[in-house]
Amino acid sequence: MELGLFFSMLGFLWVAAITPGPNNMLLTTSGANFGFFRSIWLMVGIMLGMQSILLLVAFGVGGLITVYPALHLFLKIAGSLYLLWLAWKIATSAYETLETGAPPPKPIRLYQGWLLQFLNPKAWLMGLGAVASFSLAGEAYNHSIAGISLGMFLVNLVSGIIWLGFGTVIGRLLRSKRAWYTFNIAMGILTAACVLLIWH
Repeated sequence: MELGLFFSMLGFLWVAAITPGPNNMLLTTSGANFGFFRSIWLMVGIMLGMQSILLLVAFGVGGLITVYPALHLFLKIAGSLYLLWLAWKIATSAYETLETGAPPPKPIRLYQGWLLQFLNPKAWLMGLGAVASFSLAGEAYNHSIAGISLGMFLVNLVSGIIWLGFGTVIGRLLRSKRAWYTFNIAMGILTAACVLLIWH
């Protein structure tokens, strides 16, 4: 893959990765509620899920979505329902005093972040867009997919750290029960609002 094409691909992936969506809302919420380091596994799970989607798209499953639009509709419905469930869990999460030595409830686990991507239409569209726009034909195909995979890894890592860091900074402001509930309700509403982006 030529350097110019690689940087163009990075631009496309960066815009897709850094803009608000289900993954970034969850990273922000997790960073605020559990801190940066306890949320790393969620970020790793999201990154692994994105790589899984990319490889599935690159090597066949993506073709099924274009041939069978009903499959894409199913993904949108399932993803919307899952996001609404997550939004409810976020908005109704119990208050935890951040200053105490008692550990807060467990953050979202690696496998949950990974599985979320299979119900995340934004992840599928990101994979489909990257493969359709930036893969090369013939013998260069596998190398171009490796380049797209590397690019996706880089942008997901950087954007994940930014959103987690943003949430962690907010978490330091959540010292009162009122601030805690206000933030979680707001993040729950924003996560639910991501459903509108899915159907846009």
